[in-house]
Amino acid sequence: MGKYDHKKHEWLKLAVEIVVVIILAFLAFNLVVGLSRVDGVSMKPTLKDTQVVAYWRLGDAYEIGDIVAIKMPNGDKYVKRIIGVPGDEMDLIDGYVYRNGQKLTESYINGPDGITEPENDRISYPYKVDPGCFWVMGDNRQNSLDSRGFGPVIKENIKGRLLFQDIN
Repeated sequence: MGKYDHKKHEWLKLAVEIVVVIILAFLAFNLVVGLSRVDGVSMKPTLKDTQVVAYWRLGDAYEIGDIVAIKMPNGDKYVKRIIGVPGDEMDLIDGYVYRNGQKLTESYINGPDGITEPENDRISYPYKVDPGCFWVMGDNRQNSLDSRGFGPVIKENIKGRLLFQDIN
């Protein structure tokens, strides 16, 4: 072995290790974990405008209270909280959200409980959430485009559940 062969071998080994780490990181961020940016104040006070959040791509057993990253077919991206699951009956009565006839008490929402119903020709209340769909809303109910406006979200449009979320 030549004088520099040992050094070449160490450099080659280091280069291979770096390439493997880069490939593993790429796979992790494309298959296991994703990143999304919160645009706007619809999740205030839980999440802030422009905050970058990580979400877990694996699994699809979403539950009420989960904060999820959503990508709609038109390309719009949202971060919202699941309020209703398949089979739930959602209603808005006098500015309050009801699920299965029970008025929701949500400690995480911003501002007054009472909300206004956005204009929407597709949604009439009470609304039964279809199989494979979820009812999502922002925590800042006074300033949120959510299922009240665009309807329920199909499971395939949910990209994942936020990591390290604060579930109140």
